[in-house]
Amino acid sequence: MVHFKVTDREDVSAAGSFVTLLLSLIAGLLVIGLIFLLCGVNPLFAFKKIFLGSFGSWYGIKESITKAIPLILIGGGLALAFKAKFWNIGAESQLLMGAIFGTWVGLNVDPTLPSMILVPLMFIAGFAGGAFWGLIPAVLKLRFAINEVISTLMLNYICAEFLTLLIVGPWKSSKKFGFPYTDDLPESAILSLLPGSRIHTVTLVLAVIAVVVLTVVIYKTRFGYEVRVIGENPDAAKYAGIDFGRTTLLIMAISGGMAGLAGVGEVAGIHHYLSYPDSISSGYGFTAIIVAWLAKLNPVLVIFSGFFFAAILVGGDAIQISLGLPAATVDVFNGTMLIFLIMGDFFTKNKVRLVSDKERA
Repeated sequence: MVHFKVTDREDVSAAGSFVTLLLSLIAGLLVIGLIFLLCGVNPLFAFKKIFLGSFGSWYGIKESITKAIPLILIGGGLALAFKAKFWNIGAESQLLMGAIFGTWVGLNVDPTLPSMILVPLMFIAGFAGGAFWGLIPAVLKLRFAINEVISTLMLNYICAEFLTLLIVGPWKSSKKFGFPYTDDLPESAILSLLPGSRIHTVTLVLAVIAVVVLTVVIYKTRFGYEVRVIGENPDAAKYAGIDFGRTTLLIMAISGGMAGLAGVGEVAGIHHYLSYPDSISSGYGFTAIIVAWLAKLNPVLVIFSGFFFAAILVGGDAIQISLGLPAATVDVFNGTMLIFLIMGDFFTKNKVRLVSDKERA
């Protein structure tokens, strides 16, 4: 009888890793093309519409950059967490918690403060909110051995309902004709935009600086070394004297905090008030998981993968309108790409071959 045998690859070249990544992307696109075909849509026409929707006009390019901002921030934080094999699936709620904290500061701190003081206070509060929400699953894992995939996923629903409670309850504005929104942020709390676009430049610059600094931290500091060792071999990390608990808490504080920064950027740069969760975030916390994997968990490469998937989001909106496809089309696209990227990562690190019972013995 023949069986599959999986063994580790002893050496993985950069070229081999790149080729595997490229083949994963091509395979994913082929499967997505088949899905389009089954929906009665010409795959080439659909891909053309996605490309033109994102890059065929200055509007599409500017919208792609706008949607890339939260993906870069969240993707960088997730790359750090995934590097340590802490599977943070809760970035969506960490973004929302950052938006809640940032909005509270914007609405309650003295609105006569200049923007150069109020805006940094909002970002600090947003980082703290996201970090707080990220620390909860870290504590649950360290103290009670609760799987972080389950806890981070469940916290998404809790935070979404909490935000909804705020906007229909104590934070509901009396000036919005009964709609479940908060009051508008004061002028000093609103981020300036690149003329003719929705690009909030402060958050864009913050995102790029954050992922560059995070890359240096991961590859050039003791903390980054500890993160990589924990991810590669937790037992060796403990044997080497690395404080597993402290490092895990710090990882999730940073990962959640970066998502929180994205939440502040969305509220202060785009919406200017707090509203329903799916209005604040277009599923950025989930899409950023794919962004991190495509970047091979390298935060600085998240800049490029974030823009790539932001373009898909913008192009996805275009095909919904022009081809009449459902909104879930983008989710199918992203989910399919994630599956093939994970498969590619598996085959990069492992060899799979057929062996007989005799060889197996």
